[in-house]
Amino acid sequence: MQRAVHQDVAIRSGPVRLTSFHGCGGELAALRKAAEASVGPYGLPGLTSSVNGTAYPAAATGAPQAAAEAGAAAAAPAAAPAYSGTNNYVAGVDEPDLVKTDGRRIVTIANGVLEVIDAASRTVTGRLELNAAGEGIAYQPANLLLSGDHALVLTSAGPVAEGATGSGDSAQPVYGSRLLLVDLAGRPSVMSSYTIEGSLIDARQIGPAVRVVISSQPHLNFPAQPESTSNAQRVAANQAVVSHAGLDAWLPQYEETSGGATSTGHIACSAVSRPATYSGANLLTVLTFDLTLDALGSGDGVSIVADGNTVYGTDTSLYVAGDERWLAEADAGPGMPAGGAASTPGRAAAGQQTDIYRFDITSPGPPRFAAGGSVPGYLIDQYALSEWRGYLRIATTTGTSWALADRPPADAQASSSAVYVMSTRGPVMRLAGHVAGLGLTERIYSVRFMGPVGYVVTFRQTDPLYTVDLSDPARPRVRGSVALTGYSAYLHPASGTRLIGIGRQADAMGHVGGTQVSLFDVSDLAAPIRMATFALTATISSAEFDPHAFLYWPATHLMVVPLQVTGIAAGAPVPPDGVAQAPDAPQSGALVLRIDDSGITETGFITQPDTANTTGYPGFSPIERSLIIGQTLWTISAAGAMATDLTTFRQQGWVHFAGSGSTATR
Repeated sequence: MQRAVHQDVAIRSGPVRLTSFHGCGGELAALRKAAEASVGPYGLPGLTSSVNGTAYPAAATGAPQAAAEAGAAAAAPAAAPAYSGTNNYVAGVDEPDLVKTDGRRIVTIANGVLEVIDAASRTVTGRLELNAAGEGIAYQPANLLLSGDHALVLTSAGPVAEGATGSGDSAQPVYGSRLLLVDLAGRPSVMSSYTIEGSLIDARQIGPAVRVVISSQPHLNFPAQPESTSNAQRVAANQAVVSHAGLDAWLPQYEETSGGATSTGHIACSAVSRPATYSGANLLTVLTFDLTLDALGSGDGVSIVADGNTVYGTDTSLYVAGDERWLAEADAGPGMPAGGAASTPGRAAAGQQTDIYRFDITSPGPPRFAAGGSVPGYLIDQYALSEWRGYLRIATTTGTSWALADRPPADAQASSSAVYVMSTRGPVMRLAGHVAGLGLTERIYSVRFMGPVGYVVTFRQTDPLYTVDLSDPARPRVRGSVALTGYSAYLHPASGTRLIGIGRQADAMGHVGGTQVSLFDVSDLAAPIRMATFALTATISSAEFDPHAFLYWPATHLMVVPLQVTGIAAGAPVPPDGVAQAPDAPQSGALVLRIDDSGITETGFITQPDTANTTGYPGFSPIERSLIIGQTLWTISAAGAMATDLTTFRQQGWVHFAGSGSTATR
């Protein structure tokens, strides 16, 4: 393992300022100029990173109301039993997820149907077939937010128009995002629907206020060219398309329907700001909705001519970050920049810089851009960001991918990671301090910030867990580390001195095996230790890459995660200090572990009823989420929801979902 060092090198980081355009005419001229400079032979840069409107799954685990330090607890009415909410990163800031509960009812979407379950009676009390209702989103990935008797569905709208950026003589489809405001009082019904051009990046909710982040590309239909056409000729033809585009090519269109009336519009040109340099290939838009109302309205969109793929929120700030990894793509295929605005002097190497935009959300209504900053490297997820006492801490990896470290290109920089601290006070974000050199030749696999301390896991052959002291923002420093086999892809606080990690086993050469759960004692930052491990060969858990699938319930020290059996057990590596086991059941299910100061103990393995004979599909629908209400553990899959006693782990009830074909039992 390589020890971290404080590198005294020039760090290309600093403030990011936004300015308004000089009127709509000036905005069009500037966007055309930027896009002409950045367009390549196959189109504009960065389009391969588009998710085409697919809703990103939100992370998830709940914690009881009395243990906010171990995960956000949902605020419930006094009469509701204790329950776990979504595993939100920041307490009080809700994230979209597949399942929502208020302690009395469970709301989820499966097979294109919104299902409402009464937790006490364990029965379905409401269903809404979204496709049959004319919403056309059956089987699209969908997430939810909940506020009182209103639910907000966030999903893809599929193609919503023609004339998108692409290469070919025929118009390419424009993909969009759709929001549905659903009334849950009585029979569920759609109160308002909202469709906008662009991909849904993520959303955050505080109280009834929801901010939704959309990324869109301009509608530019680049012509198809014969194979004999040179790159210079292709670029010239594409630049001609850009030069004739109108402003509406960049401004996302939206349509809102409520109360039988439909209104349309687009993001106002006056609501668009720009950084000093930009490619003209992407627009970030933040929409604001009030879930106490009966209509979604226009969304009051504010936009930045920039790219973004990571959203992080606190109770006062909304951060959107873009690491521009697309700039490092090979020099072939769509989206290669041809210089100009996309190639900024003074930037780090292509694909090696993260730009961060902070919005002030302390006031009702549209957010206000407050400040921006940039740091070298790329983020792994929102957990690499943390706001604390007027500073933003950022963990990034810079350099050649760890997978290429054995034989990197001649001009490649060996990968390493760093933690940067930037001040959020004032109109710009300035670098206060940093510590670099973490995990040389490795990359970050997980990060967790807890107050004045950061925990960073890097991996290539071994898994160093670094403890980073951030109590002095000007002088962050690595206090300790522990080298392990395998890696933790998600870190979750079990207490102020205990940290749970879930990831994969690996041998001393870095060959990865099945699921591994680790318990770390971090009471001594200078000497963190792994107290215990629980390793399962031939398995994988979605909680490794989706924290929303992770549940930790501090009241009983129980951890629940989905587990899928891969069936490839021969030769699977096991950590020397770990315990190799196999789940008792041959099918996939949910693993229940008790994690406390005595170590890690398997408590149960939950499987749902076999639906193979009724669904027409072999095997079992994998469990995707788990939650606790009172003394009941609920597991949710596309087939249905099962209630299990939290003490005996005996089945209390089974609720089938529409389209699953299974039978409900109580």
